[in-house]
Parts: sequence; C-alpha cells; structure tokens
Amino acid sequence: MYRRATSGVRSASTRLSSSLTKITSTETASASAPSASSLLNQTTRSKSFSSALRSFRVCSASTRWSHGVSWGSPASLRAQSRNSAPVMEKFERKYATMASEHAFKDILTSLPKPGGGEYGNYYSLPALNDPRVDKLPFSVRILLESAIRNCDNYQVTKDDVEKILDWEKTSTKQVEIAFKPARVILQDFTGVPVLVDLASMRDAVKNLGSDPSKINPLVPVDLVVDHSIQVDFARSEDAAQKNLELEFKRNKERFTFLKWGSTAFQNMLVVPPGSGIVHQVNLEYLGRVVFNSNGFLYPDSVVGTDSHTTMIDGLGVAGWGVGGIEAEAAMLGQPMSMVLPGVVGFKLDGKLKEGVTATDLVLTVTQILRKHGVVGKFVEFYGEGMSELSLADRATIANMSPEYGATMGFFPVDHVTLEYLKLTGRSDETVSMIESYLRANNMFVDYNEPQQERAYTSYLQLDLGHVEPCISGPKRPHDRVPLKDMKADWHACLDNPVGFKGFAVPKEKQEEVVKFSYNGQPAEIKHGSVVIAAITSCTNTSNPSVMIGAALVAKKASDLGLEVKPWVKTSLAPGSRVVEKYLDRSGLREYLTKQGFEIVGYGCTTCIGNSGNLDPEVASAIEGTDIIPAAVLSGNRNFEGRVHPQTRANYLASPPLVVAYALAGTVDIDFEKEPIGTGRDGKSVYLRDVWPSNEEVAQVVQYSVLPSMFKSSYETITEGNPLWNELSAPSSTLYSWDPNSTYIHEPPYFKNMTANPPGPRQVKDAYCLLNFGDSVTTDHISPAGNIQKTSPAAKFLMDRGVIPEDFNSYGSRRGNDEVMARGTFANIRIVNKLLKGEVGPKTVHIPTGEKLSVFDAASKYKTAEQDTIILAGAEYGSGSSRDWAAKGPLLLGVKAVIAKSFERIHRSNLAGMGIIPLCFKSGEDAETLGLTGHERYTVHLPTKVSDIRPGQDVTVTTDSGKSFVCTLRFDTEVELAYYDHGGILPYVIRSLSAK
Repeated sequence: MYRRATSGVRSASTRLSSSLTKITSTETASASAPSASSLLNQTTRSKSFSSALRSFRVCSASTRWSHGVSWGSPASLRAQSRNSAPVMEKFERKYATMASEHAFKDILTSLPKPGGGEYGNYYSLPALNDPRVDKLPFSVRILLESAIRNCDNYQVTKDDVEKILDWEKTSTKQVEIAFKPARVILQDFTGVPVLVDLASMRDAVKNLGSDPSKINPLVPVDLVVDHSIQVDFARSEDAAQKNLELEFKRNKERFTFLKWGSTAFQNMLVVPPGSGIVHQVNLEYLGRVVFNSNGFLYPDSVVGTDSHTTMIDGLGVAGWGVGGIEAEAAMLGQPMSMVLPGVVGFKLDGKLKEGVTATDLVLTVTQILRKHGVVGKFVEFYGEGMSELSLADRATIANMSPEYGATMGFFPVDHVTLEYLKLTGRSDETVSMIESYLRANNMFVDYNEPQQERAYTSYLQLDLGHVEPCISGPKRPHDRVPLKDMKADWHACLDNPVGFKGFAVPKEKQEEVVKFSYNGQPAEIKHGSVVIAAITSCTNTSNPSVMIGAALVAKKASDLGLEVKPWVKTSLAPGSRVVEKYLDRSGLREYLTKQGFEIVGYGCTTCIGNSGNLDPEVASAIEGTDIIPAAVLSGNRNFEGRVHPQTRANYLASPPLVVAYALAGTVDIDFEKEPIGTGRDGKSVYLRDVWPSNEEVAQVVQYSVLPSMFKSSYETITEGNPLWNELSAPSSTLYSWDPNSTYIHEPPYFKNMTANPPGPRQVKDAYCLLNFGDSVTTDHISPAGNIQKTSPAAKFLMDRGVIPEDFNSYGSRRGNDEVMARGTFANIRIVNKLLKGEVGPKTVHIPTGEKLSVFDAASKYKTAEQDTIILAGAEYGSGSSRDWAAKGPLLLGVKAVIAKSFERIHRSNLAGMGIIPLCFKSGEDAETLGLTGHERYTVHLPTKVSDIRPGQDVTVTTDSGKSFVCTLRFDTEVELAYYDHGGILPYVIRSLSAK
C-alpha cells in the first residue's frame, strides 16, 4: 500500500539533504567540500544542483508578475532584485547548459504569438505522443507538467513522470511522487510563525558554523496581512479606521517583524494590513494562471499556509493548503513528497433556480462530497452546467474544499476564466498568452468543441436546478439545513442530546426569555436570538452577485421601513477594496449602512473568530444563563467556540440571508410562513417581499463591477497606508530577538541541537494527556480567537504587565511559543473524556488525580520526565491548516497521537514536528478496546529508523495488560527522514550546515 524505497530511509535522507544544501549554496562558486561527517556526497550534490538551478530559473524573482502592471514592494522589491542579481547570473549561466541535460529536452517547444513572434518555450504534453495524456484529469496534467519540467532524475525522477502518466492505474495504489509548486502564499497568522522559524533557523545555521543567508526563499512568496483585524468597532462610519488603528496598536511588534522579513528575505512580498483577504487578493490579483518567466512558460501552482488556499482552484490554478513547516520546506526549494491522489469527477448540469445563490450551491456540494468521501483526493468539476456558473461562483465552491475534505476542488480554465481575468484587470496580452499556452498544452476546456472523455476515480453528478436555499449549522459547515426546514431543525437541536446537532434544552426552558436594557430601551434575548450578523469571509465577499444581493435586500427592507435591532452586532468586512468601489457605484452601500452593516475593515474578522466583544449589556444578559444565542455569518467555518465564546449556535449563510436573519432577529423562524418584521404601514413583511430576482442582481452587477476598479485597487496595494509606512524596521540578516516581547520570541526547537540526527525516540510508559472523541478540530487544539482571562496564557501575559484589554488573540501571538504552548487545548468548548462530561480546557493529571489546566498538567509530566500521548476519535485535526496544532502538542511533551483517522494537513504537520501519528485499525477505537486513558502506553517502534516502514503495523501495549495494533501514519520515506531528525526543521538545518 505504501511505497518502500529499496535503499531505505537513509537514502531518502541523503537525497533530500543533498538537494537542500546545493539549492542554497549560491554565495560562491568555489564552496569548500563537506567534512567527513557530512550527510552528503559530492556526486549527489551536483545532480541536485542542476535541479535547483532549473527550479530557481523558472521561478525567478525578477519576473514575479504577469498582470501587465508594475508593482512596487512595501519595502523594496527593487532592493530584493538587486540583492539576488549575482545569484541570478549564476543561474542564468547554468541554465544555458542545462537544457541539453534535461530528460525531456526533446519536447521543449516554442509557443508562437497569434500576430507573429513567440511567447517563449514550454514543455509540450502533446509532444509526448502518449495517448494516456488525453485521458488524464486536467488537475493531474498540472502535476505531470511540473514533474516533466523539474525532472532531473534526482529530486524529481522519470519514474515520477511515469507514475503520473499511468495515473489511471497508479492512483489507486498510494504511490508517492515529488511535486514542486511554483510559489507559496501566506497569511499573517501562519506567516509570522513561518518567518519566526526562518529567522531562528538562520541563527541555528550560524551556530553550526555555516552561512545564515542560506535560509532564503527560492520561489516567489507572498504574505498578505489579513488575520489580525478584529471587529472592536461596528455600526459607525469610522469603524474601519478605528479598527485599523487598534490593529496596528496591538500588533506593532508583529508588523515590524513582518516588515523586517520583507527586506531580510529575498523573493518575498508582504501585502500590508487593510488591503484585503489573502485568498481574494490571490484570486483577483496574485494568481498568474500561467507563468512567463523570461520566456519560459509553465502553469501556476501554489501551496499556502491556510486551508482555504484552494479558492484559487476556481481560477484553474492548482493550489491547496499545507502546514507552515511544509511551506517553509517548499520555500527553500525542497520538493514536496505527496501521494498521487485519486480524482473525483463531479458533473454539473442545468442551472440554478430563481432565488438560489452560490452559497446555497456550495453548502449542497459540501454535503454531497462529505457523504461521498473525498479526503486526500482532488475533485474536478465539469459538465454543461459549468457555463451557468460565474468564476466567482466557482471560487466559492473551491474555497470550501477543506469543508468537504478534498485536497482541491478544481475548475479547469475555460472561456469564463478568461473573461474573469479581463474583468479583474489582467492585460489583454497576458490573457492571450494564457489562452495560447493552455490550448497548446491541452489544458484548456472549450465547451463549444466535442469533449474527450477523461478518466476519474469515481463520478458524481448534480443538477443545479435541484439546489435549494439553505444554511449550515449550528456547529459544523457540512450540516446543511434547507431553509424551509430551519425552524423545525432548530427546535430539534434544542431537544436533541448535546452533540453537533443538539443542545439538550429541557422543554420547560425552551421558551425562556431574558429581558435587559439596551441604551435605556427595553430589549430581550431568547434561544436562537441573533446577536452577531456578519457579512464576512473571502468565500462570499469575492462574489459580486451575493454582495449586491445582500445590498438589495437591505434596500428593499429599508424602503419598507424595517430596521435591524440595535443590539445585533452587524458588520461588513470585504475581502478586497474592490467591493467598496462597486457597492458605491451601485448606490446600494448606503442601505447596508442603514441596516448596521458598515464596513469594519478589510480582513477575515468574524469568520476566523475575530468578531470582537459583544456590547456589554448584551454580554451581561447572556452571561450566567442557559440561553443559546446565535451568530449568522457568510463564512466557511462555524465550529463551536470559533465565532464567539457566547454564541453557541452558529450558522453559515449567504450574505443576503445574513441580512434577512439580522432583520428577523432570530434563527427560530419559518421564512415562508412568518414575517421578518412589520413595515411602516403596519403590514407584515416577508422574506419574499425583500428578496431580489436573479435578473435584478445581474443588472446591477453588470453596471457596477468594472475592470478599472480592480486595476486602481491593485496598482497601489503594496504601497501600504500611513500606519504601515511609519513603521521602522531593522535592516539586518539576523533578527535581534527581544526577550521581553510577548509577540515575537525565539522558539526552543533548535536549542542544544547536535550535528547528527537523534534517531527515533522511544515512547515508553506514557500517560494519556487527553482522551477525545470524534471531530476534534485545530480550533480545539490551538484556538485562534480570544484569550480567556482565566487561562494560563492570560496569567503569563499579566505576569509580564499586559492588561486584559491588550491580550489580543491567540492567532496574533503565534510568533511567541510561550503564549502558544499555554494556549494549546485552551478552547473553552473542548470535551475531554477524562473529565467525565465536564466541558472546558482542563484535564486530569493521572498520577495525582488532580484536575488541572492542560498546560499545567503537561508541565508536571515534563518536569517528571514522563512521556504523554493523546487518544482521539475520527477526523482528528480537521479544520484550518494550523501548524501550531502540531507545534503546541510538541512543546507540551506529546510524543504520539492515536486516532481513528486524521485530517490530511494535520497528520502531515504532526509528522513534520516529529510526533508519531498512529491510527486504530478499522472497527476499533479507544472505547471498543476498553481504553479509559488512565493506562500507561508503550509504542513498540524499532529503535533504528532504517527498520521502520511507512504505513507498517505497530503494537501498542498498556500497563493494564492490553495490547492492540495500529497503523503507523508516517506515509512516506521522507516523513521517516524527518522523524529521524526530530522534525523537518532540524532536518533542514542539518542539511544546510553539513557542507
């Protein structure tokens, strides 16, 4: 089932070490030879160098942009190009001789321009003359082209190419391939710890006697600051400016650090705060679709440190989320080791009915794919229904790939894609180049021509006409509820036992009402009362149709005399500045404002838990009661405890429905039968009275959304704003760590690091730190939201003079390992079976029986030098790609996680940090095996990494006499090499310092 390299893991380790060393050895042409203790040898080093040269050549910093406009960097893109010039000259010289060495040089072809001349050269898939190419899914063709282009028979081999060509047979066999993405994208919550790691790695490389400047990105890296802004101010004209100012006040240290990184590291661009959401900026501007690097053409591909990187798949760009540690390796030129995925073909027919939105469609698709099972697979959409979906609709579906579990939700490039590129300001010449290249390389879909049948692993089909209005919740994005059934479903949730669809509210308490005073006026809250209504998230704010739809609902409601109750916290947080421009041109923004949906900023806000505090009067009314208030948001995640600590019910809905629920003031409503309010004429107003027709929406979109808006917004995006430009950042290769900083702290991963790998660590007589059931998310493991005042992290901050008002969020403090270790498993809604029904971030210290915070219990185990493990159910680590969900447990001393199943990215992150991921055998889990978590566990792994196989069976025994067999979820030889070194980062450092 798993690939076994004949030469063993030592070979894999040597192969990777070699490539990393020579990729970054660019400072002199006559570098000294490695010492005898080096992991490398000169022969393999020269092979990987050719690959590195080729990779760098086609991803060079000097030709980053393909949009027909000139960017200026926030600090100095010119300086970056100048600094890398000597390196580039070497690469150019080497590239001249490289073509003759390439295994596929015979298919290197020139691409003519329609009017004469050439765009450049490319590796032609049709020139392979292999009939298997035509049957490959388009998403797999991108993997094939990358393997051909990067093939050096070392990092990427002809065997990798053959595996992809033979995808129809190999995709069912869990074969491993090497993949090199064209670029990397980061957001600030995950990007700051990435830069912290890189800065710390520079120190470690220096301490091991090597050159710290070797730690530098070799592919284009874009970091968009979008996760830091919170909705502290809402419902006011100056809310956005006030929130931005407070964002800078809270995050000055982080932003200064990012600004340092933008100049200290070559080939890196930082997009300042207040510009937009990373995935919307990627879609509207950063996405190249096809790179043209100095006359060499190849498809755009990207990995990002955010699970919703998949949004770019709607543009025909292959992209998915990875952990921060994987991204760091990709940035440093290391190929990603991945299992060749199966591809689910999802055929779309028909067209959406009147009144149905793209949000309704994506929630339906999410439920279908979740039921089908697509974890670890690509999903590729095709069919006649594609012509009925705008690019923004496609991006909405692609965005929620993590919610339905797929690695990608891919939409091949067609005429709709080209029109969107023109709409968003890409030049005609660029669009022509993209179309010419993709057509020539059989990567373009023209639905006006007969379609050749493509092979898929499995097939699904949906008639778009069957999609109906819906929302999802109250605790998971794939728990879709048809709008017509919402009232009944809500009451069922009140009745049901506590769970994903239950709150267990006794019948006699379901009509409970809490009365309070709001600004001197009487007010009340019941079960289901809406206290947060947020138009948020790139999932929907990137789609003009649903944004205009929301504005039209607001207008019609205002015209009839309806108003949202003043205690509902309403907000509008667009994913780019373009949204504000087309809302203004349409004349509809004022109506959103009248209903309280003032723009609060340009970032993720409520979707990632940065919803800010509720009004004190509302919060006090909820506090100490069993009332279950609701939040309704146009986001992509609604896990319990994520949106706001006091909203136990959270529903995902389209922007127009967000406005509708805000007007109604409750989710306990049947929109067909019950009014959302009373008009100024005293008559009942129903949802149908304010809902716009599809034609109305289309007309306004056609008039309001213009290419000039995108051009003007993005021409100046890197110029920043006065607050950003006033920041003073040091200009140095090494970062000067401030030991008193509570935002940026040198991590402990590389302390006392030795030149040789430590090898496998034995897990013997380990205690169970936590015992979980199913669906423990990365939000449970490493929350991003508010820091609770009674938490260990709060105590740490207060001990250092930080007052509660300045705590900020866990997400904003990810650059400080001391805060994040204390915030691990700090979610207030976490359910640990060791607590026997009690909910909250505590556990039982088994030796003493004490009930402690998770951090305090872990500290006691570490002090006593006692190992710990975690027991978990299915889907452990689902949710956002969050490397701190692996780093945190490592710092707490966790050595292994035994689960029924893992989310793809989280399993990879655990492996990358050297934590052993183990899966119970099918049909087994902690309960069926009679495990309580009070036992001590020994994991029987071989003591030599060369004796360990990916995916092998591993026996686990307990001190109570139980024994069971698990599957080792180190899935590749590469991951075993990481484990041997104690994680991917120590591995990279040893590789770089070995020469």
